[in-house]
Amino acid sequence: MRRIVASICVLVMGIGTSAFAQNELDIEGAYVIPGYNDVGIPGDSGTRFSLTEDLDADETASFRVRYGHTFSEKHFVAGLVAPLTMKSKGTPDKNVDFNGKTFTQGSPVDATFRFDSYRLIYRYLFHKSDQWRFSFGGAANVRDAAIKLEGNGVESEKTDTGVVPLLSFNFTWTPRGKLHLLVDGEALAAPQGRAEDILFAALYDVNESLSLKAGYRILEGGSDVDEVYTFSLFNSIVLGAVISF
Repeated sequence: MRRIVASICVLVMGIGTSAFAQNELDIEGAYVIPGYNDVGIPGDSGTRFSLTEDLDADETASFRVRYGHTFSEKHFVAGLVAPLTMKSKGTPDKNVDFNGKTFTQGSPVDATFRFDSYRLIYRYLFHKSDQWRFSFGGAANVRDAAIKLEGNGVESEKTDTGVVPLLSFNFTWTPRGKLHLLVDGEALAAPQGRAEDILFAALYDVNESLSLKAGYRILEGGSDVDEVYTFSLFNSIVLGAVISF
C-alpha cells in the first residue's frame, strides 16, 4: 500500500506543476459510529452474520487526507488516503462458518473489519458563480480490505484488494461570503455491489489560506458475489481543515 500511496502522490504533484495551479490540503478527523455490517465468506456458502448485531461493535476514530491541485481553473486532481478499522466482539448464538473455519456457538469471538481506501480523483468544474459551484468527474479507488475472526483457538482472515471505479462530485452553495455548504464525495452502484462515500458539511473561510469544516459523512456499500458477501454502513461526525497554498 505504501507504493500505491507514493504513486498517487507523485502523479498528483506532477500534474500540479502546470501553470496556474492551486494547491489544497484537506485534513479530516472523524468519530465513526458503525451501523449495519453484514458479512458472509464465502458469499455463496459462508454463514451470514452481523458484526454489529450478532457482536458488539466499538465506535472508533478515523482520519483522512486529500491532497489536490486545481489547474487551468477548471481541472481538479487529487489523491486521497482514508484508512478505517472497526473492532467488535461477542458470543454468537449460532455456529459461524467463516472463510473455511467454524466458530462454534457460545464461544467468544473477536472481529476486526478493515477498509482502507486509496483514491485518485479527477473533477471538471462545470459551473462557478458567486453562490454556486458544481464539479463532476470520476475516481479510481484502490480498496485494501480485510475481515478477521479469532476465538477459542480458531483464527481466520479474509483479505481483498482491488480497484473500483467511482463517480466523483462536488456541489457547493455560498449563502454568505465566508460560509459554504457543500456535498462532496464519490459513489457508484452496479449489479454486484455499490459504494457511497459522501460528506455533507459547512465550510468557513478563516482567511485566504485556511478554511474550517464540520459535518456528517456516510460511508456505505459492499458486494454480493460468490467469493464474498459484505455490506456495511458507517456514520461519521466530521471536523477538519482545508489549507490552500
